[in-house]
Amino acid sequence: MHVTQRDGALDLLKWLALLSMVLDHLRYIGLPLDLLYVPGRLAFPWFCLAMAANLARPAALPHDRGRQWRYLGWLLLFSLLSEIPYRLYIPDPGVLNVLPTLALGLLVARGWQQPELQARGLGLVALLLGALFSERLMFGMFGVLLPLATLLVIRKPWYFAVLPGLVCLAANEWEALIAASRHGNTLAEVAFGVCLIAPLGGLLLLRGVRQCSPPPMRRWAYALYPVHFLVLLAVRQIFT
Repeated sequence: MHVTQRDGALDLLKWLALLSMVLDHLRYIGLPLDLLYVPGRLAFPWFCLAMAANLARPAALPHDRGRQWRYLGWLLLFSLLSEIPYRLYIPDPGVLNVLPTLALGLLVARGWQQPELQARGLGLVALLLGALFSERLMFGMFGVLLPLATLLVIRKPWYFAVLPGLVCLAANEWEALIAASRHGNTLAEVAFGVCLIAPLGGLLLLRGVRQCSPPPMRRWAYALYPVHFLVLLAVRQIFT
């Protein structure tokens, strides 16, 4: 298939989400880089938006179930492959890597989107798992709901982005951000705002970028998630 302008904008969004994620994880490299927490708040909502954009395409309708199952399969496979590199790099994580959250979010969004009994049933199971294991999932239950919240507004006027913005804020421990802001933590205040506007920023990028042809992100991009942990772990060994 040829790459359309929308596809180019979507690939750009994915690359920017990947960059935001790497910047966020640089905070654990052993240098005073706490400031990178702010751009890091863009990564998860933009990955969720990319997922919603794929689901919103005509090709994501029920007749293309094979591609959708492959999408879920790759998420689950790299959820397993990424857990050890993730735990080697992130000190005392307490939660699983982000891919299980995205996999559950995909099932919930598809369950809402597709009327078939199987899709609805898997969506309900994913919702239940998200609720039961919220404390073990990165971004918790609200992280599981963020792909759906984004899908609901992806073709709506821009101001509807307040819904995924609020869900994104809830997924990012809003109580801790508010508490830190009350103590004069400027970083927390900025991060609070970034969480609210991240889905809107991604939507505006998808709708506003023209003549954009970044390298397409294909299946090999899943491997970047565990590999970047290993690379950063090696870099940390140099600084410590």
